Amino acid sequence: MSRILIVGAGLTGSLCAYLLRKQLASKLQLVIWDKARGAGGRMSTSRSLSDPNCTVDLGAQYITVTPDYAQKHKTFYDELVAKGICIPLSATVEGMVMKEGSYNLVTPQGVSSIVKHYLSQSGTSGADICYERHVTHINLREGSWEVCRKSGSPENFDIVVLTMPVPQILQLEGDIAKLIKESQRRQLETVSYSSRYALGLFYETGTQIDVPWAAKYISDNPCIRFISIDNKKRNVESSEVGPSIVVHTSVPFGKEHLEQEKEAVQPLILQHLESILPNLPQPKDIKCQKWRYSQVTEPFPESPGQITLHSKPFLLCGGDGFTHSNFDGCTASALRIVEALVSQSQH
Repeated sequence: MSRILIVGAGLTGSLCAYLLRKQLASKLQLVIWDKARGAGGRMSTSRSLSDPNCTVDLGAQYITVTPDYAQKHKTFYDELVAKGICIPLSATVEGMVMKEGSYNLVTPQGVSSIVKHYLSQSGTSGADICYERHVTHINLREGSWEVCRKSGSPENFDIVVLTMPVPQILQLEGDIAKLIKESQRRQLETVSYSSRYALGLFYETGTQIDVPWAAKYISDNPCIRFISIDNKKRNVESSEVGPSIVVHTSVPFGKEHLEQEKEAVQPLILQHLESILPNLPQPKDIKCQKWRYSQVTEPFPESPGQITLHSKPFLLCGGDGFTHSNFDGCTASALRIVEALVSQSQH
């Protein structure tokens, strides 16, 4: 039985685990590591320190289903809707531009509930999911991979799948740095991402946010690009849980302030928010999130979904950097990764 490590508990990694459980459960011992304290990656749902029932989506806000992917990924969408993980977006989003035939889905329990669903499905077959495991080195040791992390002992795996942003793959040390072909390295270095900040504001129970929309795109502010009243966006109204707001900055603002500390950037975002919504109540808690790798602006050449860095033993990488950002990009990559692993297992 092969021991396989998936690095990254975001959408691509969780989908890989879910699909591998379906196709190769008897042949694999599955392990998932993520450097964060919980699942989701850029599909991140954050909780208020004061009330864990009050949550906000700091990453992806909703899923746009296009006519093409509605057919290609129909089984995934049907399952998420059937289980109530996703529901149609029915709330008002000002400034949204939609292509003909497309529609949006939201997640009543937060966008990380999609990732957690796939992880829970893979976990029932014995997948070992570990958080706060920050991979630093990957070495070749007698036909298997020795994977080192910031704290704790190295572990050995027969197969490694890397699903983190491409620049983080290039930062890995050890034998992997020598094993990546020079032509592949040049291609990996062309992959680029936008950067932005997100601010989550959490309010006490009974607080009223008096705006006529659930979310709004902002076009005339140098800092803020998007604001969402998250409970309204998800169509979840509760008298027991306070409302929450998420603010996404523009890409130029994110780039300009990328190397600053979050504590220095948060007051700037709040100043701009006050100019847009001057009568907002005082939040009980605030969380500031820096997305260094927000959305893919330039994918790996020809968007193959995944590439093999080493064949014996198997080391490959995937994620939206090898397709495009959004649910469908991650799904397409996960399908290509699993296709490669199934093919490899048959030889």
